[in-house]
Amino acid sequence: MDTLYLGHMNIEPCRGCRTCFDKGEAFCPIKDDMAEIKARMKAADALIVAGPVYVDDVNGIMKNWIDRLAHVCHRPEFAGKSAYLVATVGSTRASHTLRTMDTALRTWGFYIIGKAGFKTHARMEKEQIEKLYGAWLTVIAENIFLNIKGEHYKEVSFVSLMMFKIQQVGWSKAKRDSIDYQYWQSKGWLDGKQKFFFKPKANGLKISAARITGAVIAKFFV
Repeated sequence: MDTLYLGHMNIEPCRGCRTCFDKGEAFCPIKDDMAEIKARMKAADALIVAGPVYVDDVNGIMKNWIDRLAHVCHRPEFAGKSAYLVATVGSTRASHTLRTMDTALRTWGFYIIGKAGFKTHARMEKEQIEKLYGAWLTVIAENIFLNIKGEHYKEVSFVSLMMFKIQQVGWSKAKRDSIDYQYWQSKGWLDGKQKFFFKPKANGLKISAARITGAVIAKFFV
């Protein structure tokens, strides 16, 4: 198991120059640890993304990480990957933080196995955490393993199928020389017969209904 602490990595704030969108992330003017982080994410069978709640949302370091991967919102390179989301909080709720994490990773292509928020107070010791949540964490670990083994990421929801169709229509209208168009084209995702990023486990009626719905929405908003 590969453990990566974002706080120990050099992740500079995004400058908003759009170079990663327009030319590709290889041309990003910032030279820090993001390339290594992304490579390790791609090499993993699944991710467990965990972080503390700061002012009812993700902490600044995690937000930098999310911002620096903004280009993946256009080119979902992690389609077919799975992730489990964890947030720790002192006394309030973790729901907003988990929603921020969920939105980012789903947009990048991840299948979200599940998510959990743990109240750990300000300085709860490791032993106390294990005593309170050990059984729950064991269940989560088993769930992650079974999801990976069973390839549950292929069990695509109606909404995900619909969103793929909307994106498919949108990127098919992009400029042919844009890196986003070329990426989608190279993956075969712009082919009208392509139902999803990969072959989904879903019945034909569900797929057809989702694609029709997506096509109608795209007609008005894309």
